Amino acid sequence: MEILMSVLAGILFTAGTYLVLAKSLLRIVLGTAILGHGALLLLLTMGGIKTGAPPLLGLESTAYTDPLPQALILTAIVINFGTLGVFLVIAYRSYQELGTDDMEELRGTDDE
Repeated sequence: MEILMSVLAGILFTAGTYLVLAKSLLRIVLGTAILGHGALLLLLTMGGIKTGAPPLLGLESTAYTDPLPQALILTAIVINFGTLGVFLVIAYRSYQELGTDDMEELRGTDDE
């Protein structure tokens, strides 16, 4: 299962990198979101997929599941969602002000 998830994380990294290298600002924003999801999936895979009892007091099991990767991923999801919202607002506002989302045209704008 870890191999399948590693391949899926690689596909997400590939798609995210392709979108980040595009000329459209919206594709760049979506590419950063996909890169973030690939990083989260990679973090989950590196934590290992284990089966076991939850780490609760009073249980007599010796095989526990490590809760740290899940806690890190939940925190990273919130941060990823927040940065995606900020990037979308900045992209929308730049499109409103400048009338384009093409990166080649945005490089030629001057502060007037």
